[in-house]
Amino acid sequence: MSLFDDITSGLKQQAGGAAGQQGLLDVVMGLINNPQAGGLAGLVEQFKSKGLGDIVSSWVGTGQNQAISPKQIQDALGGAQVQQVASKLGVSPDQASASLAKMLPDVVDKLTLNGQIPSGDLLAQGLSLLKGKLFGG
Repeated sequence: MSLFDDITSGLKQQAGGAAGQQGLLDVVMGLINNPQAGGLAGLVEQFKSKGLGDIVSSWVGTGQNQAISPKQIQDALGGAQVQQVASKLGVSPDQASASLAKMLPDVVDKLTLNGQIPSGDLLAQGLSLLKGKLFGG
């Protein structure tokens, strides 16, 4: 089983139904691939600046991922961004942050092989492959 097969299998288990997982993965990909926020590196820095450096560093590192709570997701991303995610998913902000708390650590972990944050084309290729594996396109 390939790395991306492992990722997609785990994400499918976490996200539930196909429609819900597509929307959640789109949101996670948007957070990770947002050039205005600095991409994945910017997202990691955003979590670090909110006092969550140990947690987010565990996702990037090669060891076990530390869990993050829905409240910590809200603190790191801010209420407005969580509300935008909730609106896109058609759920409450609490549900959105809980879903992000489950999926974001695994996605960041799988995209940062060997403890390195990919940049530019490598990140885009990884995200595209991940989405293709999950949804066939």
